[in-house]
Amino acid sequence: MAKKPKDIDYKTYLQLPEILASQERLSNAHDEMLFIIVHQTYELWFKQVLFELARVQDIFSRKSVADGDLRVVSAALERVVVILKHLVNQVDLLETMTPLDFLDFRHVFRSASGFQSLQFRELEIRLGLRSADRVAYAGKHYESYLSPEDQQVIREMEKKGSLFEQLDKWLSRTPFVTMGAFDFWKAYRKAVADMVKSDTQVAQANTSLSKAARQMEVTKLENVQKQFDMLFSTDEKEKMPWRLSSKALHAALFIMLYRDQPVLQQPFKILNALMDIDETMTLWRYRHALMVQRMLGMKMGSGGSSGHDYLLQTASKNRIFLDLFALSTFMIPRSTLPKLPKDVEEKMGFRYGD
Repeated sequence: MAKKPKDIDYKTYLQLPEILASQERLSNAHDEMLFIIVHQTYELWFKQVLFELARVQDIFSRKSVADGDLRVVSAALERVVVILKHLVNQVDLLETMTPLDFLDFRHVFRSASGFQSLQFRELEIRLGLRSADRVAYAGKHYESYLSPEDQQVIREMEKKGSLFEQLDKWLSRTPFVTMGAFDFWKAYRKAVADMVKSDTQVAQANTSLSKAARQMEVTKLENVQKQFDMLFSTDEKEKMPWRLSSKALHAALFIMLYRDQPVLQQPFKILNALMDIDETMTLWRYRHALMVQRMLGMKMGSGGSSGHDYLLQTASKNRIFLDLFALSTFMIPRSTLPKLPKDVEEKMGFRYGD
């Protein structure tokens, strides 16, 4: 811990003289100041997000994650979500600048681009965006646009475990998925089969519908069954292309379906926060793409990219936690959920009082 000074004032504690001296315009354009401040602020928020993720990853790196630490993980991820939403809102500030205002100073930063933000690349890598899944930047691998020093940093980052990989290992250790005579996956498969069979019988017996309409409902249910068959398949060619391991996938679905159980409430909040992070980063990329189109039209981006088109591709393809989103396909109504055995439910709960 740093030695506490006898007295310190506001500007010294925040190092304001150094911070406020770092906005140096390279032109006389009024709006260049806004452009600099917004992007410097982005980098400060990236630093805070990485600080939060480092804490989360430290907890998940342990062989056993204590129940009490799950609240810390959940709180950190939810803070990241709020920060990312704030970053989306900062696009509104940039859009107070018109395209003509932007052209007054765009030439001064030449090939400099937000694409070169090392902190943002670290954020993506820490979360689990794989190099092979990235959209090519102007036809080249994104590393080629970074300095040799930053390229080395990126390579070292990619050698470390990502939050996605840690999540997979943590989910794979989830208790209660199989316990004693209870096997969630077997019970769930039976519940799905019973649900589809029951819904099919109801559709076939519904005389208020025409024969064609009844057949249409039956066909829909057959397609539903086919989706579930892909989930249950053990044939690699027929299975859905999940990134999560089977054990982690089963646990994630179990947590989502039984999230009302006390012991699963924090795990559910963690999964929900990770989806919020993915969604908000996608929204930020999309807003960024629209802003670039608004400012540049069909011009090339400042880093030599294809501008709006490239950014739009990253919004749709640079996703990380898609497996968690896809699990919504396999939600079944609470009324059809397999009932948990009494001994399992008791171990998953807690009671106040005598």
